[in-house]
Amino acid sequence: MPTSSFSLQCEHFEINQKRFQFFLETIMARGPKKHMKRITAPKSWMLSKLGGNWTTRPSQGPHKLRESIPLSVILQHKLKYALYARESTMILADKDGNIKVDGKVRTDSGYPVGLQDVITIDKTRESYRVLYDVQGKFILKSIKPEEAKFKLVKVTQKKVGPNNVPYIVTNDARTIRYPNPDIHVNDTLKIDLESGKVVEFLKEEPGNLCYIIGGNNIGRVGLIQHRERHLGSFDIVHVKDSNGKHFSTRINNIFTIGKGKKSLISLPDDNGLYLTALEKKQAKDHQEVEKQ
Repeated sequence: MPTSSFSLQCEHFEINQKRFQFFLETIMARGPKKHMKRITAPKSWMLSKLGGNWTTRPSQGPHKLRESIPLSVILQHKLKYALYARESTMILADKDGNIKVDGKVRTDSGYPVGLQDVITIDKTRESYRVLYDVQGKFILKSIKPEEAKFKLVKVTQKKVGPNNVPYIVTNDARTIRYPNPDIHVNDTLKIDLESGKVVEFLKEEPGNLCYIIGGNNIGRVGLIQHRERHLGSFDIVHVKDSNGKHFSTRINNIFTIGKGKKSLISLPDDNGLYLTALEKKQAKDHQEVEKQ
């Protein structure tokens, strides 16, 4: 006797229900990932693929995984204060509070350190600012104690919360209530790390010095020329560096670091200038001639 269409539908429903249950048991609800292999780590960390299989996975924090680097990796591969992850954990776990990020003691070896964060080591009296070089790699720029008292952040959101309270959100997950009405998205704030208050703000406008934080031109520094508005798409900002080279990028990649040509922070050793292989060779030959 042929099977009715209703019974076939019931069988298909039971099969699909079992498949969905199997999906829930095997794929979903497995908890957060706690491990990371070196081969999957961001290229901005500059980790050797032959240095082992595993590396420290960044914890949850103010920066995204692909836009941050854990403290353990900084102590091992950038500052060379530890040979192994266990040594870096011991340094961070010390009761003296050896490592501070933005003026606060951090003991988590996976704490995500991102762009413009200030790392302070009291015992050695060293301070560093986290930046990108023109290759898109994380670097630590040594800064003076006066400069370590503040940091620059970019405004990513501007909204009105409950009870009509205006607030802004920055790239390092800060929420600032009742900001200056003249502050808008893509502007830069100068934050005093001790008090957490806004000392100064910079507008994203032509003539100001900017730093590229994403895209193919990451790490480059130049003056904003003009902005192209594209409705329904990304606005494009045209920039000119100190060598006279012109390039353009999305407005999301622009980080204003100075009013006019003067920068509020110390720039990397390459001053944010991208040089081709031929230009690097010519500069090297010129230095050798000057030494002679």
